[in-house]
Amino acid sequence: MTQREFTALIEREGDGYVSLCPELDVASQGSTVEEARLNLKEAVELFLDAASPSEIEARLKSEFYVTRLDVAVA
Repeated sequence: MTQREFTALIEREGDGYVSLCPELDVASQGSTVEEARLNLKEAVELFLDAASPSEIEARLKSEFYVTRLDVAVA
């Protein structure tokens, strides 16, 4: 078994948190940041176990960037 690193984007939504792995377009949620992160990890693992190699290849984005923007606001 090999290890692979993926990105987890987590944002507050209402009373909970939504998590997204943008490389695979897999999402989950939780009532805390840590729960949303762990649920996303499980969702990604389940996807990778269940999906065919061709489906993983089709969904996998090899380049993904997270950055900040400075925007002037009137």
